[in-house]
Amino acid sequence: MRWETRILFKGLEHSGEATAHVAALSHDQMLQDSATNESSGLAGKPRLSRWKHAVERWCHEVEIAPDLACDIGSRRWFRGLATMLGLGAAALAMWPDFSAVEAATPLADRSRDEFRSQTISPLALGADSGRHMGASPLVRPLANVPERPSIQLVSTLGQGDSFARMLERVGVGAGDVSQITGLIGQAVPVDDLASGTRFDITMGRRPAAHAPRVLDSMDFRARFDLDLSVERRPGGGLALIRHPIRVDETPLRIRGTVGSSLYRSARNAGAPVGAIQDYLRAVDKYLSLESDIAAQDQFDIVVAYKRSAKGEREVGSLLYAGLEHGGKPRVQLLRWGKDGQMIASSALTQARGAPGGAPVAGHMTSPYGKRRHPILGFVRMHAGIDYGARYGSPIYAVADGVVNFAGRHGGHGNYVRLGHGGGLDTGYGHMSRIAVKRGARVKAGQVIGYVGSTGLSTGPHLHFEAYRGGRTINPAGLRFVSRPQIDGKEKDAFRAKLGAMLGIQPGEALAAIAAPAETQADALREIDKLAPGAGE
Repeated sequence: MRWETRILFKGLEHSGEATAHVAALSHDQMLQDSATNESSGLAGKPRLSRWKHAVERWCHEVEIAPDLACDIGSRRWFRGLATMLGLGAAALAMWPDFSAVEAATPLADRSRDEFRSQTISPLALGADSGRHMGASPLVRPLANVPERPSIQLVSTLGQGDSFARMLERVGVGAGDVSQITGLIGQAVPVDDLASGTRFDITMGRRPAAHAPRVLDSMDFRARFDLDLSVERRPGGGLALIRHPIRVDETPLRIRGTVGSSLYRSARNAGAPVGAIQDYLRAVDKYLSLESDIAAQDQFDIVVAYKRSAKGEREVGSLLYAGLEHGGKPRVQLLRWGKDGQMIASSALTQARGAPGGAPVAGHMTSPYGKRRHPILGFVRMHAGIDYGARYGSPIYAVADGVVNFAGRHGGHGNYVRLGHGGGLDTGYGHMSRIAVKRGARVKAGQVIGYVGSTGLSTGPHLHFEAYRGGRTINPAGLRFVSRPQIDGKEKDAFRAKLGAMLGIQPGEALAAIAAPAETQADALREIDKLAPGAGE
């Protein structure tokens, strides 16, 4: 389509008559003329103005932040998306760091003094920092460098080392070594000094140029209750000074509930690891740790315990091991005798057993092994030993244990089976009468029944068998651990010590150590004693 614009204007002829003229312009001619006029208008302007005008036109034509909800997928939409992602990446790049700022490492006093000595102080304050001090005639070199008047050092007695070699190693002369060894031997045996003992030593001046330094003083811990000091007197001789240390030796008693784990419960109650291990080993000889201990049982541990006035603590050996069920003791073990064995309180009333440790007073009639059964008439395994005895003779438990079964048991007739812990059981068959009930605890030598002929039996006898891990073994090779016994003359002393252990209150050994009575009564200072009438 072509557009045409007509312009009507009046014109004047030279002749003086008025005439009308019409001019026609197309649309293309008008745009071309406009662009020509704009170009011609800018052509005369400076280059900077032309660039500015071009940028303004581009800014008007280009939309930097278009609406992304419109024209999705067009060039305009993708340009807006790129702009948004670029601005987001720039914002994330400038995201501040919120991590903690590391503080400066604090300087020790020695390091601070060293840094301070290297600083330059103002000269106006009279400092000499930065000045070069030149040598003058007053500066003379020393012929001999003077030694320190005394040296303080620490030495430790090593494993396998001797006290004399330790002194010689730190520079003590042979004469002083001999004299010091003799002085210390008056208080404690020198060979009994424990390895790891620490000695605080002060060495004095040398008597001559190449002579060893003399020992001025030496302090060390000789025993848990004794400190020793060796000091040189003004006359030149050495003297030994003893410093006794107050020590409380009240045993430490720890009680608690077994719970799900006896070891963990004892550790939570504060018992030392070594004491718990000794406790478990001692109790395991009388009870099965897997099956004989209930979660509601109460453990009772007493260990030797020392506390010094200086705050050191020393845990000793296990003194007492007990276990209670329902408020009644199941086992009570006390360390007793020169050998330090754990002896049960039941040894005070030990039951009488059969001679030689046999389960019945009789003779063996049939050994362990294959044999022809006297009733069934064919060969089969005889898993025990038969003892011939008179009808009604008492049958004894060969060791401490728990009655796992008591009653009729097939061909065994009246039968009792005892569990002794560690997977070891013993069985007693063909009884005429049973003297114990299931679940009861029995002691070695206690009567559990009487000889009879119940079940598959041809006459009164005892069928004795043994089990290890549920399988029968030959009872003839069975050896039970003998329990230590108490001499009749020592029973009263044993009861007294057992009562003393049970009389200790839990945690009593943790109370503060009181000062001795003489120290509390004497409130005067040494300087106060010099006043007239102070000692009256």
